[in-house]
Amino acid sequence: MWYISGDRRLSDSLRESIQSVDNTVYLSVVSLWEVIIKHQLGKLPLPQPPQEYLPAQRIRHQIESLSLNEASVALLSDLPLHHRDPFDRMLICQALSYDLMLATVDNQIEAYDVPVIK
Repeated sequence: MWYISGDRRLSDSLRESIQSVDNTVYLSVVSLWEVIIKHQLGKLPLPQPPQEYLPAQRIRHQIESLSLNEASVALLSDLPLHHRDPFDRMLICQALSYDLMLATVDNQIEAYDVPVIK
């Protein structure tokens, strides 16, 4: 969300990594799920309904969609409880399952054996 909204809290290095043609960037359906819930609760205002806005922005910014599969979900059973946020835990499992780097500013995620870019 910080990237597509141009939020200054996103580091220059992370912004450059997202924009680099050398990198394939993914938006997990888990993130879409989280955004829809936050929007429904009134915690995340958006210019359009999230189920329209996020896919359109993903395409606009040439970001690939990352589906949730059974293998990623199964990793939850062995994932330590360093982090209790269910959405972040699932993103960690996807990163591990697909051997991806996770873009985050959440320091708790670094407790897992997953590459992180800030």
